Amino acid sequence: MSTQFEIQGLKSSIEGKEILKGIDLKIGGGEVHAIMGPNGTGKSTLASALMGHPKYEVTDGSVTLNGEDVLEMGVDERARAGLFLAMQYPSEITGVTNADFLRSAINARREEGNEISLIKFVRQMEGKMKELEMNPEFMHRYLNEGFSGGEKKRNEILQMMMLDPKLVILDEIDSGLDIDALRIVAEGVNAMRAEDRGFLIITHYQRLLNYITPDFVHVMMQGRIVKSGGPELAQRLEAEGYDWVKEELGIVDETVGQA
Repeated sequence: MSTQFEIQGLKSSIEGKEILKGIDLKIGGGEVHAIMGPNGTGKSTLASALMGHPKYEVTDGSVTLNGEDVLEMGVDERARAGLFLAMQYPSEITGVTNADFLRSAINARREEGNEISLIKFVRQMEGKMKELEMNPEFMHRYLNEGFSGGEKKRNEILQMMMLDPKLVILDEIDSGLDIDALRIVAEGVNAMRAEDRGFLIITHYQRLLNYITPDFVHVMMQGRIVKSGGPELAQRLEAEGYDWVKEELGIVDETVGQA
């Protein structure tokens, strides 16, 4: 079944301040959508609100995944339903190894009695780590503890590859990556493109989109999507910046601070 993810009129606030001011977006299976925009326009808030971060209160709108109401689900239920967020700043968790964390996450999405066998899991994880050019020792390291920025980002992509989600949200996965790490991360994402999976990539920069070609590019300002197009839109933003969008739409301040 082809994935269908739909956001309608989504509004979200933090501590009473409205950040998202009505987001509309449809992502079909096999599609890669990129959201670009300057700092402070609501991009990461969108990712957090979609995953159910308790700090972000959804005040209006709807979010559905294959017809199911995402906003009615807890964070764990959203993950089990097939939503996955690769975070900009992954947490370090002492005492839990990478392997234990991932195997528990996989089994949480399976029926009781249908848990993945240890041998199958280890083979899969070793194979994916090889694809991502990760040191096999990282399997037994505590989750993200002592990892460099690039290693943490590769670890997020490893989790994505192992968990096989229906909708992948990448929140500035490219920040802090050198070109080699960026290429490896992008190859991991490209290998996961499929008819039953959609992608939402949040980024500041065109450089990630040189490796992952999006089907649609959206510009976010003032907590809204103000412009949409194809890959050529990202290229123009890289060449000319955002001022021409602001001028075209009569926007003075692109951040969520102004209406």
